[in-house]
Amino acid sequence: MKKIIVSCLVLSVAFTSSCSSSGSMSKADKKFAKAEYENAIELYQADIKNGKDLANANFKIAEAYRMSNRLPMAESYYKAALDAGSKREEAMFYYGMALKANGKYDEATAQISSYAAKGTKAPLVAQAKRETGNLKNVTQLASTPTYMIVTPVDAANSASSDYAPVLKGEELIFSSSRGDKKYAGNGEGFTDVFALKFDDAKTMTGGTARSFDPQINLGDTHDAAVTFSADGNTMIFARGNTGSKKGTLNVDLFISRFKNGVWSEPKMISVNDKAAWDSSPALSPDGKTLYFSSDRKKGGQGGNDIWKTTIDANGRFSAPVNLGPTINTAGNENFPFVAEDGTLYISSDGHAGLGMLDIFRIEKNQPVNLGSPINSNADDFSPYMTSATSGIFASNRAGGKGGDDIYMFAKQKPKLVSFFVDGSVNLKEDKKAAVPAANQKVVLKDNAGKTLQEAMTDAQGKFSFKLDTAASYAVVAERPNYITDRNAVVTAGKTPAQSQLTEEMTDIRLTTALTLDKIVVGKAFEVKDINYDYDKWDIREDAGVNLDSLVMFLNDNPKVTIELSSHTDSRGKDAYNMTLSQKRAEAAVDYIVSKGIDKSRITAKGYGESKLRNKCKNNVKCTEDEHAKNRRTEFKITKVAK
Repeated sequence: MKKIIVSCLVLSVAFTSSCSSSGSMSKADKKFAKAEYENAIELYQADIKNGKDLANANFKIAEAYRMSNRLPMAESYYKAALDAGSKREEAMFYYGMALKANGKYDEATAQISSYAAKGTKAPLVAQAKRETGNLKNVTQLASTPTYMIVTPVDAANSASSDYAPVLKGEELIFSSSRGDKKYAGNGEGFTDVFALKFDDAKTMTGGTARSFDPQINLGDTHDAAVTFSADGNTMIFARGNTGSKKGTLNVDLFISRFKNGVWSEPKMISVNDKAAWDSSPALSPDGKTLYFSSDRKKGGQGGNDIWKTTIDANGRFSAPVNLGPTINTAGNENFPFVAEDGTLYISSDGHAGLGMLDIFRIEKNQPVNLGSPINSNADDFSPYMTSATSGIFASNRAGGKGGDDIYMFAKQKPKLVSFFVDGSVNLKEDKKAAVPAANQKVVLKDNAGKTLQEAMTDAQGKFSFKLDTAASYAVVAERPNYITDRNAVVTAGKTPAQSQLTEEMTDIRLTTALTLDKIVVGKAFEVKDINYDYDKWDIREDAGVNLDSLVMFLNDNPKVTIELSSHTDSRGKDAYNMTLSQKRAEAAVDYIVSKGIDKSRITAKGYGESKLRNKCKNNVKCTEDEHAKNRRTEFKITKVAK
């Protein structure tokens, strides 16, 4: 019992029509053409078991699932049809859509993009291009926190499909396919309207559902998607689709009024289009505007669109008006709802979403996706807002009792996180153990070098800064006659998910340590991981990143002049190694100067193999690791300006 069922027309609210057919057709094809999809699926499965026309049988099963709004179940059959050699473009496109409906976003993007590039059917290609663009937003939509909690309304849900919830006083009114008489379109029961008075209205728990009214629920039609006037005495709902050739082919809107304790016999309202599907009505709070969904061709954007009509003092409806292309798409827009503050909500599979139907809020005439967990890779639809941050809706997401289930949602107070960096500063004299630097100033800077905070270390050399939750910083300490030190501190991407937080406020403490080395003229410091290609002296990209730390050192210590030296291992001729190391040192210096360092502050010196760190001289057998210790880039301070 779903929202979008397609046969000859695009239909919804579990309603579909029969299709005329002609020519020689198999029994399965005849059932398919009559939109008796559940019966058709069984017959096509028998064909597959017998190895008969596998491409067509798998394709038709996939289409039957899609058109009875069970797209996730169609995935394997579309793939089987394509694997069996089907050239149908519909299979190529809807296979991608089925992948999306099952949350396989990367595979869906690849499949739909491939079809968009080589498809020939203009409407499908246009839809594929739109979906390719929509899929680019999936990661952001899924990961952006909304602080919503979604809970099933178990008292209303059943093994059938339950959807389109609205509140009427203390009762929940909803649509359900829990009836005994089965509908051949999808094997579920015909849809009726039910009412449920909760034992606890605040938590929406307890109570027993009852059939709403015999005037509204007919045994051989789908009756669903109710909206009420503010006083509860007028209701508009959708009815149609008997499934028989003599019955109603389309879905229409009906009105009934509560008088003298009974509901009047429903009558069609004037806005119906006899050639179209009209359903999911929603009255505005003041009762002066009726919104509904329709697939009428004239004036529409494609698929199902949201339309509106005004109601005058005498109860007459104006000519319906389409809400236009910013709200409606070539896809399907259904289940409008107008909140007390006048905000319009809709369900759509045409705008950027997480799966099939997603729920959107209309802000300044633009749809805004409500995000996860209200929306999912499944159908999420028929919203009814109980406040600006709470409400109820329906979804066929995994884990429910039936095809569609009713859920409630409410915004929780977000659990907060505070970041701190706890650090220490030590002083290091040459060849002596490091000692805590008491009363040392430490500066917190942003990425642009702007000072944000300052702190003084305590007697143990400790300091602390409070940080923002998504930023990058540097902590810097400098002292006369010592080499300035800095460390990067990043909080971006380190905030735990709400589900991982157990307290209303959580402190996350990062750590860092700074060491201020005493300036010693002539003392060598190695610049780690300055690698060169064999027999080359060009500065590789990875080496450039590490040389940037030396650029930072020179910027932090503006009075220092250094010698940058390059060293090789003993393999190769001595003279050649000397020349190679000189060129490598010069290349490193040129790189540093290109970053804005005055050339007078840095000298290049190649030492070849003249300053080996170990025994690995010429003709001495050594391991590769032992040779590697000799290949290095170093710098030493040669002068400190006064």
